Amino acid sequence: MNISTSAVGFVLDEDQQALVNKKLERIKYADDLVVDLIVKIKEDKKYFFETTVNFRWGAVAHVSADDYDFSACLNKMMDVLDLKIKKEKDKIQQKV
Repeated sequence: MNISTSAVGFVLDEDQQALVNKKLERIKYADDLVVDLIVKIKEDKKYFFETTVNFRWGAVAHVSADDYDFSACLNKMMDVLDLKIKKEKDKIQQKV
């Protein structure tokens, strides 16, 4: 799984980058399912996390979250991302 994290409109400090990396470990079970994971973080009074997941079978999923707090926004995005990956995984397993 290739993970790309970018910040738009601000500089992602080391603590924030470490927090993002730590939270992304939660979806390590999907290493063999996901080809690319692209995380864009924007700051404009609120934080906006926009994540694109490219699955190895060609499916693409978009997940987004926003909040005034960086870690709360990250947690919201991770909850939705985890659920989305599990749903995609279940869909593929049902076809097999």
